[in-house]
Amino acid sequence: MFKTLREDIRCVFARDPAARNAFEVLTAYPGLHALWFHRASHWLWNHRMRWLGRILGNIARLLTGIEIHPGATIGRRFFIDHGMGVVIGETAEIGDDCTIYHQVTLGGTSWEGGKRHPTLGNEVVIGAGAKLLGPIHIGDHARVGSNAVVLKDVPADATAVGIPARVLGPRPEPDPRFQQAASRMGFDAYGVTRDMPDPVANALHRIVDRVHELDDRMEKACQALKRAGIDPGEAMGEDTGHPLEPCDLEGLEPDDCEIPPRKQQGNS
Repeated sequence: MFKTLREDIRCVFARDPAARNAFEVLTAYPGLHALWFHRASHWLWNHRMRWLGRILGNIARLLTGIEIHPGATIGRRFFIDHGMGVVIGETAEIGDDCTIYHQVTLGGTSWEGGKRHPTLGNEVVIGAGAKLLGPIHIGDHARVGSNAVVLKDVPADATAVGIPARVLGPRPEPDPRFQQAASRMGFDAYGVTRDMPDPVANALHRIVDRVHELDDRMEKACQALKRAGIDPGEAMGEDTGHPLEPCDLEGLEPDDCEIPPRKQQGNS
């Protein structure tokens, strides 16, 4: 028992830089108190004293703001940071060394009995406000972003974000030509660290990749026309080799760049 208590305290120091001393952790960390209450209520639940287990769980909720059903199974070194609004359902299973933040819900989606709540592997991190619903499985070392709504399994070592949550793949290695195009557009494509993927940045990556692909195809088409004796620039009546500049983008103030006058076409 004392070994388990020491593990609980050490994991707080390992995952929360605000923890200053053992006395503060013992007296001022509601996530730790909720975990200890749960161990007692879980013992009562498993020994057929389920009403007492529920009552003890309700007392823990009143004191900590964290609701853990006595039937939930929780592994070692589980850490709830802040904790207010956390809800963990009856058939939820949590592995070792997991971390969850405030307003996380491990909830069910079925009125029927049996397994209804999520299962978390080892060393899983669930961001603040995330909702994991149904008998889904979150693999070892997986990450769930804040406010995500997870309805499907998340593989090990993966990151899930969004509503509904989707699994993000690894970032591709940056292409030097891609970086040049992104720089001209004023978009720092790799400003976000690789271990914290951004779905908006990923969408912009794909857009810039597509623009670059179309530019290459256009260049090849122009070369083919020149070999056939047709000058694309003369046929179009303008220079087709103008690169994309920041002034070509919308949303800039008029004073930010010089806008060239438009060419007059036809009779004025």
